[in-house]
Amino acid sequence: MAKMIWQTPRMTPVALPTLNPFGRRRTGVDVQSEIDGVPIETLAERYGSPLYVTSEQRLRANIRRIRQAFTAHCPNVIHGWSYKTNYNGAVCSILHQEGSWAEVVSRFEYEKARALGVPAEQIIFNGPNKPRAILERAIAEGALIHVDHGDELELIESIAAERRERVPLALRLNFKTGYSEPWSRFGFNLESGAARAAISRVKASRHLRIDGLHCHIGTFILDPRAYAAAVTTLCLLAREIESDGRRLRYIDIGGGLPSGNALQGIYLPPEQSTPDLEEYAEAICKAFLEGTAYRVEHGEARPALVFESGRAVIDDAQSLITSVVGRKETADGRPAAILDAGLNALFTALWYDHPVRLASPARGEPRDTVLYGPLCMNIDVVRHSVQLPPLAVGDRLVIAPVGAYNSTQSMQFIEYRPATVLIHGDREVSLIRAAEDLATVCGPERLPAHLARRGPAAVACGPLRRVVGG
Repeated sequence: MAKMIWQTPRMTPVALPTLNPFGRRRTGVDVQSEIDGVPIETLAERYGSPLYVTSEQRLRANIRRIRQAFTAHCPNVIHGWSYKTNYNGAVCSILHQEGSWAEVVSRFEYEKARALGVPAEQIIFNGPNKPRAILERAIAEGALIHVDHGDELELIESIAAERRERVPLALRLNFKTGYSEPWSRFGFNLESGAARAAISRVKASRHLRIDGLHCHIGTFILDPRAYAAAVTTLCLLAREIESDGRRLRYIDIGGGLPSGNALQGIYLPPEQSTPDLEEYAEAICKAFLEGTAYRVEHGEARPALVFESGRAVIDDAQSLITSVVGRKETADGRPAAILDAGLNALFTALWYDHPVRLASPARGEPRDTVLYGPLCMNIDVVRHSVQLPPLAVGDRLVIAPVGAYNSTQSMQFIEYRPATVLIHGDREVSLIRAAEDLATVCGPERLPAHLARRGPAAVACGPLRRVVGG
């Protein structure tokens, strides 16, 4: 009689994959084999995995739709493209071609916008850290400067005094809308009196002039009434400021419009929980044009309406191709896959349950699966729970939307940052950001001579040349 081999007993949970959390039957796992007509496998083989893929067609369609939603109600509308959302040069250039201004929040972003050819008078300069040198340049070039705090206001006034001129500016405010959590981190608070004190200081100065008001009430705002309340508040304050007869040039309502992504903690799917962009545009423009807060007399010019949407413009125009590099089973018996992209390339996975699609037909029934990234960190989880069929090493997955904040927040931590390509024209593909390598990462480093390893084959990381001899 043959000796039997002992196997440790194990329990496998019973899963019911045919129902989703909303009680509706699943029609199968989503499969996406191409992006704008270009096969996923072709993209991965040519440019590597992981890979960001940007659709120029979708990006242009998005900005045209958003702008049309606003201009249908209000003719004098300006869109400021939020650079921090995705400052790839090709992405920014497409949006500038479509008529968007640049909304920047740092010296780096300001310099990038100017390098891309954006006129300074079409740059909205926000942010709490504007050193003197970049402020001097922005003032000299005529950018729209939004003041965040009292020390910045004092610095701008001193620069203006040195230049012996009156510098126009806008004040960033924060306040309660009643429909969203207040963002008191940025700008002058209205309820405390700080905002009116700043206004009084500007009006009393011989070197400053207030041209606009600005607020940014948050991110991924799901109630259009929050914007209507914010617009009403800004318009009421604008009328106070204009009591001396001088009109403001613009009112800037910031960004925060949502995309179709799946925000964690919200039970309903995005198509049910997220209002259409047209609803936001209608609420904002109605409060701006028809509300009692800001009435214009015959012949008076109304301020321009500025909005700074980023996520709603770019999010669904970019996808992430990633590959399975390993498989395992979690302690509770669920299947898990290790991907070559994690929080280093998909930082927003901390807040969003990004939709995941297979790039090839499914093999078997879907099960509750965990998707891990490649980093040696316990928090590197792309999805804590997603219904997927059995995966094999080498399988490609498509994660989208990922266009908002992932490219800009990607990290050189443990792994190199991936390449980015743009699909345009008739299935043409252009590399718009090369994948990083050792030279990219070590390029800025400088290795002191006494630390360089010596030997016939020693090569220093970074710009130091090979050291020959012992």
